[in-house]
Amino acid sequence: MIALLIIDMQNAYFEAPELAAQRERLVASCNRLLEGFNSSGHKALLVGTEHERDKSTWTLSMLDDDQGFIFRGSKQAEAVPGLATDGLPQLSKTRDSAFIGTNLLSRLRNWGADEVVLAGVSTHNCIAQTGADAFAHNIRVTYAEDAMASEDNQDATDMLRILSTTYRQPVQSSDEILARLGGGLSGGR
Repeated sequence: MIALLIIDMQNAYFEAPELAAQRERLVASCNRLLEGFNSSGHKALLVGTEHERDKSTWTLSMLDDDQGFIFRGSKQAEAVPGLATDGLPQLSKTRDSAFIGTNLLSRLRNWGADEVVLAGVSTHNCIAQTGADAFAHNIRVTYAEDAMASEDNQDATDMLRILSTTYRQPVQSSDEILARLGGGLSGGR
């Protein structure tokens, strides 16, 4: 079983101009993957970051700067407009990796998932950290090349090169990923 993780497709991240310019493309690519996974009987999970205002979930940099980000229930924490979230199970995280402090591993094991496809933002941070931790849990990873973005393209390229080489985690197009799911889902964009 392959599971799709849509990571941090939230309003807060698209406040960055580099990501805002790619939002429509990313939403369309993520929705296409979601449709393909759903129609082929594979699982998908919407993973988002949320913090508490009382600083109890803040990262070191947030504490150092005394500035919080993406507070639970805020507009920043909401999924970007147009993302097909209806009926999707959701997972809330407070760190870059979706495995840290969450029940993601249990969910994947309950689904019988031995591979995850990662999509969303940011390639060099949350997606890369989740991919590295998946490897540590013996879960195979594929990165959805056209359904990911980063504020720093060079860092994203470097991270994907390292993860692909060191952990044998391929980067594939949505067409390639959907073709692996079967049912002729690879056509059209």
